[in-house]
Amino acid sequence: MTIEEILGGESKNLEYKGERPAKSKSYMKSVVAFSNGVGGKIVFGIEDKTLKVLGVPDNILFSEMDAIANVISDQCEPMIVPDIYMQTIEDKTVIVVDIVEGAQKPYYIKSEGIDAGTYIRVAGTTRPADEYMIQELRLEGSRRSYDEMPCIGLEITEDDIADLCKRMKEEAVYNTLNEEEKKAIRDVTVEQLLSWRVIGERNGKYYPNNAYAILTGDYRVPNTIQFGVFKGSTKAIFVDRKEYTGPAWELVEEAFQYVLRNIRMGATFKGVYRQDVYEIPPFAIRELIVNAVVHRSYVDRGNIQIAVYDDRLEILSPGKLPKTQTFAGMKKGRSKIRNEALAKAFSYMKLMEKWGSGIPRVVREVCDEGLAIPVFEGGEVDLVVNIYRKDNIANTAKTADQSGGDGGSGVKTGGELSEEETKIITYLAVRPTATQKEISSDTNIPLRTVQRILPRLQEKAVLVRVGNRRSGKWKLIE
Repeated sequence: MTIEEILGGESKNLEYKGERPAKSKSYMKSVVAFSNGVGGKIVFGIEDKTLKVLGVPDNILFSEMDAIANVISDQCEPMIVPDIYMQTIEDKTVIVVDIVEGAQKPYYIKSEGIDAGTYIRVAGTTRPADEYMIQELRLEGSRRSYDEMPCIGLEITEDDIADLCKRMKEEAVYNTLNEEEKKAIRDVTVEQLLSWRVIGERNGKYYPNNAYAILTGDYRVPNTIQFGVFKGSTKAIFVDRKEYTGPAWELVEEAFQYVLRNIRMGATFKGVYRQDVYEIPPFAIRELIVNAVVHRSYVDRGNIQIAVYDDRLEILSPGKLPKTQTFAGMKKGRSKIRNEALAKAFSYMKLMEKWGSGIPRVVREVCDEGLAIPVFEGGEVDLVVNIYRKDNIANTAKTADQSGGDGGSGVKTGGELSEEETKIITYLAVRPTATQKEISSDTNIPLRTVQRILPRLQEKAVLVRVGNRRSGKWKLIE
């Protein structure tokens, strides 16, 4: 771990302790939370609010390391085995406790029991896991997929199965533009549904899994999308609201058409032909809706929420990021499927791109339209994606290129901005609280380059840092 990373401020996977607390529970919560998440580090010997390096005295260094290891071993269930090592910073020695993501989730504090002693990380803080999150962690720990489990209370007949097979093929044909490809689409069979684990078989009788309930819109599994159009950039003033419930692929179409009806549409001409152009690329809208339906947590009883504000389109999907997925991994095309049976069915119906290719294409198409990079937030409890609308993005790059001379209102930049500088400014216009790592990940600019550019932009009087290193934000000077 580099010194820059250690001193970069607390985050969802980094925590500081000035010294080892007398009550071990105060940091055991974070230990189990890191194990239940994607891992993390606790650094002993750094003050959390000031980032002052206190160090651990040499005469107790090894006994402190042993004490930390023993407490983790004794108080956590299942057993957690951290990597504990020393690191020198500013001529002082700190202790780094490195905890990897656990494979036997949920992890909890023995003395509190699994219901009260299970913790997770949310927005850089440690908090108790609620009932649904514990169930989600159990599924991860057992390597099971919720949609492949039997749907309790739902019974089906062979006619029901035949009807689903027929409707799925009709949807696949509808979503295929090429006539030759349409002819090549095969019928969905009972054997196919069994292999996808949409249904199961026991003693010669078929039973529905949760994927079947999701695909058919049965009420036993959450299958509602809530829509809202709001005046301004908050939920304070409703303009319109609706809810749709039904089969999963119908929800996708209803949601897609609702968004298109509530965003602006212009036109361009190719020769003598007029072509309608939406302010947000339709592919990006549809792909994000499909992702919300396929990858949401169906253990969580919440609903997918789609909101159109004056400045952005926001899509909220219940549940934390699946398995070991990260925002950076998503943007690079790494696919982690939470609901595998549902994903296979959607892939057959031509509702999904090749696994892993959708999000990179969303980012590319949105940026090609001159919009800001989509902002992915949350991931610990819910996943929220924001696409900022064209007429409402802070036109920062354009402003920053103005000299500010002759009484003008532009920024005194001290020279032309590079492409990377402009990219960072445009990003920070819509996400001013982003960390250096997040800027690097979302803009695909190397971290070291970001670390060089930010001070340079401050020298050019384009950016200013407001607040402290941990909880501050970037402000654009206009």
